[in-house]
Amino acid sequence: MRFLLKRGSDDAKSGTPVNEKGLFDGLLLFRFTVLNNRASDFADRQMYSQDFIGFTGNPGVHRILREEKMIDFHTHMFPEKIAPKTLHFLSERCKTVPFTDGTPQGLAASAEEAGLECSVALPVVTNPEQFDSINRFAEQYRDGRILSFGGIHPENEDYKKKLLYLKDHGFPGIKLHPDYQDTFFNDIRYKRIISFASELDLIVSVHAGFDPGYPDRVHCTPAMAAEMLEEVQPTRLVLAHMGGFLRWDEVEQELVGRDVWFDTAVVFGQIPDEQFLRICRNHGTDRILFATDSPWSGQKESVEYFRKMDLTEAEKTQILGENAKKLLTL
Repeated sequence: MRFLLKRGSDDAKSGTPVNEKGLFDGLLLFRFTVLNNRASDFADRQMYSQDFIGFTGNPGVHRILREEKMIDFHTHMFPEKIAPKTLHFLSERCKTVPFTDGTPQGLAASAEEAGLECSVALPVVTNPEQFDSINRFAEQYRDGRILSFGGIHPENEDYKKKLLYLKDHGFPGIKLHPDYQDTFFNDIRYKRIISFASELDLIVSVHAGFDPGYPDRVHCTPAMAAEMLEEVQPTRLVLAHMGGFLRWDEVEQELVGRDVWFDTAVVFGQIPDEQFLRICRNHGTDRILFATDSPWSGQKESVEYFRKMDLTEAEKTQILGENAKKLLTL
């Protein structure tokens, strides 16, 4: 499932940075994105990147943050000790090649090269005994360039206590992977977990559709996801891979237009561009989250591919970061 580009890539258009230095203590130089206001329609404006002087430390003067913040809402990383072995196992199982070394450092370097402000890491608890160790590792990355969710397994006893633990320790959401957890998405245990997670205002990110590691069965079909939406009515559910990897016809029939988010993880070069754009427009670009599934696709390559899509600049800005910022309440 390695990322395959159908088209060539060009550098994104940007203005030339202008450096200003040494004005006085308290000045902070950092990049942000400004819009060319000469165009009459916001959607048609060109985006220019400039260096800007932000004032800090003075009464009444506010720090100016980067206006266009790109966020990758779906990535994976592993502790440095086990990353090589884990990537080798998954690469062999899924018949793919990773784009990073699978470590937090590798993810941060990849994001820096791609111009991403933040990568959301999604840990998968593949057996219930891993809950403590995986979440202890994830807890080290709750802000900065990497923001990690927590993980939980459907067989974890006292799921409410564990979800409260994740909430109390500052995790913004949880990751579920029905294939690697060998549980169908319409299982009552998932329904209970997602229901209580919604009560706690936790985001729930779920692998949806085909997974090359488990080619014989799909544990989260669009129909199962529709059942979850109807029965549980989750408040902040994200279905990865545009609602269901390689099940996009069913996604259009069962899920488009419902109260759920889709992410773009590892879909570029897999879903026809026309179908991707149709789903975006019919579902609403305010419910699409840019994502790569790094290390299983390239972050820089994904940004470049997405920027060539036939979407307005306003829609691209939504998908690349604005939607994620709102969902994460950044």
